[in-house]
Amino acid sequence: GSPKSLKHQRSIQKRKGRLNSMKDKFGRTINYVRLAVTDRCNLRCQYCMPLEGIKFLPKKEVLSYEEMERLMQIMVGLGVTKVRITGGEPFVRRDLIVFLRKLRQIEGLQKLNITTNATLLKPHLSEVKELFDSVNVSLDSLDPQRFLEITRRDSFAEVMQNIKALLALDIPVKINAVVMQDKNIADILPMVEWTRHTNIDVRFIEEMPFNGVGQQYPKLVWDYKKILAHIQETYPEVESLENPNGATALNYKVKGFKGKFGIIPAFSRTFCGTCNRIRLTAKGKLRTCLYSNNGLDLKGLLRSGKSDLEIANAIKAAVLGKYKNGFEAEKDRGSAVSESMTTIGG
Repeated sequence: GSPKSLKHQRSIQKRKGRLNSMKDKFGRTINYVRLAVTDRCNLRCQYCMPLEGIKFLPKKEVLSYEEMERLMQIMVGLGVTKVRITGGEPFVRRDLIVFLRKLRQIEGLQKLNITTNATLLKPHLSEVKELFDSVNVSLDSLDPQRFLEITRRDSFAEVMQNIKALLALDIPVKINAVVMQDKNIADILPMVEWTRHTNIDVRFIEEMPFNGVGQQYPKLVWDYKKILAHIQETYPEVESLENPNGATALNYKVKGFKGKFGIIPAFSRTFCGTCNRIRLTAKGKLRTCLYSNNGLDLKGLLRSGKSDLEIANAIKAAVLGKYKNGFEAEKDRGSAVSESMTTIGG
């Protein structure tokens, strides 16, 4: 169609999206889905998996691309405007690009992002530029030896090369670094320094107990306040930036630096009040909170022949029951948090 008619279609879609917006019982609009396309990963990061890995799902237990596409169509119809592809490592799943192209064509989907460890990006760089609004790279150290210790794999050179390639293509890049006591504290300041001349957004994430073994420490020492104080000792000219509604990061920049940094209170959970997201695991479970262990079995609904309308109503009911915050969800679990992040969807 002509640009004018496309514009008209988009405005109708926007109005439809508003009419169809999903709200939970606390009045929060849910418009963002984190979609795990696989539970498999080619790294073995300490904060995510035990050394021997975890028992991955048999292929038939994982949602097919067709099933994922159908669920995303339904969710966009319910007002979802942003989808983030996660894993495991998304690029270990074959034919991912073909699926992403179909996803990108869903009318009403405004943003498609991805979280990746960047080890397998090289053959897909031009498609990444074409398909994604931004790329988040999980990278916990700028030191090759520490990278090896944390990930248990020797892929540092490829990761850095691929990050440089993303930046050269002008793709907005965010770096996700999990701050781990006694493991990568020495990386915090070099990562902030990286933002001096590079237009990159580094985010420091509080460590969470999703490592396949459970809580590491009796108390989290490196919380968001301590991370910020540590940065300010070396960089006193830290400016607070605006945090958009629904943002998980507290955003900052050092005055005069090209890039910026953020801190995500993932364990302190200060951002729950504006949470706008749900997650779909590779197994087809809809989780309304990272810390809850119950979820709606969408795979079961799909495979038992339910209609789009029936599935949409089930999703809306699940969203309505979303917990107020991560603490309530954790309290309701009845068991300690010990799953691997790769089974929940990063």
